[in-house]
Amino acid sequence: MNPLVTMIVPGRDIAAFAPAALASLQAQTEGRWRALLVDDGSHDDTGAVFAAAAARDTRFEVLSHDEARGLGAARNVALDRVDTPFVGFLDGDDELTPHAIETWLRTLEESGSDFAAAAYVRSRLVDGAYRAGRVQPWVAAATAPRRLGVTLAEHPRASANIVAWSKLSRSSLWDRLRFPENVAYEDQVVAQRMYTEARAFDVIPDVAVHWRVRGDGSSITQGKSQLPVLHDYLAALLGGIDVLVAAGQHDAVRARIALILAMDLPSLQTIASEHPDPAYGAALDAFETSLRALPEYDDATPDPTTAEALAW
Repeated sequence: MNPLVTMIVPGRDIAAFAPAALASLQAQTEGRWRALLVDDGSHDDTGAVFAAAAARDTRFEVLSHDEARGLGAARNVALDRVDTPFVGFLDGDDELTPHAIETWLRTLEESGSDFAAAAYVRSRLVDGAYRAGRVQPWVAAATAPRRLGVTLAEHPRASANIVAWSKLSRSSLWDRLRFPENVAYEDQVVAQRMYTEARAFDVIPDVAVHWRVRGDGSSITQGKSQLPVLHDYLAALLGGIDVLVAAGQHDAVRARIALILAMDLPSLQTIASEHPDPAYGAALDAFETSLRALPEYDDATPDPTTAEALAW
């Protein structure tokens, strides 16, 4: 049975979580997939976990970096190996829901669009086990109701769904796309390019991914108090907006600014108020100045329910 989908699964030092990620692939109701497992210079047993999975299931293939090159490079190396009609991403510490690939494929076969973006939820450590939460308001605004064959001009709030692993794409879309390397938050610019360059895309409210918020706080997204991480994060936010501006997607720019004002800035301002390095606050001030300089800023109205939802 020839695979229809290549799933790219990068990871570094995620041996504790990788078995669950790989099991979620094997539990898919649609079995016509292959997976490229990229061990990005791990110092733990990630490589051994990947190798053992490939020995048991020929749909898994392992690629290895001797030294860590970052998530963007790991994904790009795997993208160069894709030979199936469709491609998706699963970070090695997250999990797919059982119908994810089936739902993505069915949607794209119905619509003919370039990619389909699904909803996702956080998975947090509660009483010793990871438990999935509810769909957050900004995710719901981006993915519900079900819309097939739309453009960003028709659905500007789709631009809030900026994670690579919430989407399944036609591989041809990646002929002109690759991830930035040597930076964190590499999804942001690429996601906005997907939205602006696609002929059409689909959004579906089905939850495809449980996004693990690691209990030990070791993921990049939990490290925004570190100045280098902050710099990458703010650069990614502005880079994504630059893509939207260049494409003339002004409603999407307004939507992104409104979400940043509601979701990102309050938590970063709290960190800045307590941070020992004044450079942190200065970087945040410069970012806010850049936002205010955008013509769309004055018309961007934050949704107060978004910030309230961050408690879960």
